[in-house]
Amino acid sequence: MDHRARLYLITPPAFTSLDAFETELMSALDGGDVACLQLRLKAEDGVSIDVDATRRLGERIIEKVQARDIAVLINDRADIAAELGADGVHVGQSDMSVKEAKKWVGEHGIVGATCHDSRHLAMVAGEQGADYVAFGAFYPTQTKAAPTQAELELLTWWQQMMELPCVAIGGITLDNAEPLVQAGADFLAVSSGVWNHEAGAKAAVEEFNAMFDRLSGEA
Repeated sequence: MDHRARLYLITPPAFTSLDAFETELMSALDGGDVACLQLRLKAEDGVSIDVDATRRLGERIIEKVQARDIAVLINDRADIAAELGADGVHVGQSDMSVKEAKKWVGEHGIVGATCHDSRHLAMVAGEQGADYVAFGAFYPTQTKAAPTQAELELLTWWQQMMELPCVAIGGITLDNAEPLVQAGADFLAVSSGVWNHEAGAKAAVEEFNAMFDRLSGEA
């Protein structure tokens, strides 16, 4: 295998203590290579973004995470990403378009797009200037209701046809991640698979990186 997958870390949808989460996050980032961190804090409806919580967390951690050479993305809201000085935004199909998001985050900002299980949506996102496309959900997920079920062959097809990086998302844990990497995912987007790991978030990051090394032949 000629490419090494990387970890795309997503925050939990909510947490009780900002101090405690910051400590846990920095410990997790000590566990090894993390390509980016997406702030995805949800309001009580479980769907829309919790803007206040995102601002509080962003103001506290964005510069510290960026100092580790890790990109920070905001879920859904390109305006908040621009306000907080994040590296970019991840937009869903019901959020603003990739083109609109690019106007907010600038030409050097990162815009990623949820494309569910659709080759067509992914190609449209690429044409609009997305920096990566995200396919999923590959597995049942605890953090959000998944409207679509994606198949492994979608990753393989994309990897063979397109230069644009692809992210696999949805219920990914250490136990089920390997087939996604082998199928061609450039990044694995993981939330509860890190934060709920029985040995802690740092151990989860260490184990994901050990797996990526092994699968890419670097180990």
